[in-house]
Amino acid sequence: MDFKIAVIKGDGVGPEIVDEGLKVLDKIAQKYNHKFEYTNVLGGGAAIDVTGEPLPKESLDTCKASDAVLLGAVGGPKWDNIESSKRPEKGLLALRSGLGLFVNLRPATMHESIKEASPLRADIVEKGVDFVVVRELTGGIYFGERKTGVENGVEFAYDVEKYDENEIRRIGKKAFETAMIRNKKLTCVDKANVLDSSKLWRKVLNELAKDYPEVELSYMYVDNAAMQLVKDPSQFDVIVTNNIFGDIISDEASMITGSIGMLPSASVRGDDFGMYEPIHGSAPDIAGQNVVNPIATILSVAMMLRYSFKLEEEAKAIETAVTNVLNAGYRTKDIYNGVGEVVGTKEMGDLIAKEI
Repeated sequence: MDFKIAVIKGDGVGPEIVDEGLKVLDKIAQKYNHKFEYTNVLGGGAAIDVTGEPLPKESLDTCKASDAVLLGAVGGPKWDNIESSKRPEKGLLALRSGLGLFVNLRPATMHESIKEASPLRADIVEKGVDFVVVRELTGGIYFGERKTGVENGVEFAYDVEKYDENEIRRIGKKAFETAMIRNKKLTCVDKANVLDSSKLWRKVLNELAKDYPEVELSYMYVDNAAMQLVKDPSQFDVIVTNNIFGDIISDEASMITGSIGMLPSASVRGDDFGMYEPIHGSAPDIAGQNVVNPIATILSVAMMLRYSFKLEEEAKAIETAVTNVLNAGYRTKDIYNGVGEVVGTKEMGDLIAKEI
């Protein structure tokens, strides 16, 4: 089968990790007789340097014309002092909005062979870590009204957290559907004791729950959820939450599993189209050193095969290869704590591709 993939390598370590993801995709194409057509497009700081814009129209158009998007990472201190509306991160937000990607799926799974890399106590880790964060991606405070100004000689700033019932309903439906194919347990993380927007989330989710009687729905304030994630992550199956809480909670989840370099993500909408990326940033301090962990990107490629291309066997082949390489004792620097052999970015990509 033939598939068109728009590739945004981005900034910092982005090009390095994307190259390893493509290396693994090429091996899948060879083994399973598929054809993946890659089109490199500019986004983030790399796009600013060339065009002055974090997401040129041409890049968005190319992404829209593709079957999926593979993204590395964007941003870095190089662009910290430019106008806020032109920063690399604005390109990422514009991608999500322009492509209609309102759902972010972030699985958090503990690999048995690297459980020693988790900062949690061994007895907590032994209970298991296997949950998914379903994060709303195109609404809330990141996209709400904002203003900075001066009033009566005092500088002020505000950002508005706003959701309507339709935005909540569509993300809620995806969360319930995700729970149905897992362990039928859904936790909504919010701040309904303070925020009216969270109260609306609860109202809509309670209405949706009637259509999914098999799913156990519960609610948890975000401050308590942050605590419970490190106290006993095994209690969670599917977490659904707004944009800003999901951003924070999913990064916390990544460290529970041992490293932010291990977790993939999928940003999707109602059809098969999606954008796939590691949850970590551009890490400019280690860019070009062949030390960044490419596994999050490689597992994001597996999610692309599963969700956008419906190639379950191929997705599992990648995930099994990752597990086998880790079980064999190979580690990148971020997941090494004295056990196994340290390898570089390219070497880890080679090992996983060879294992497929």
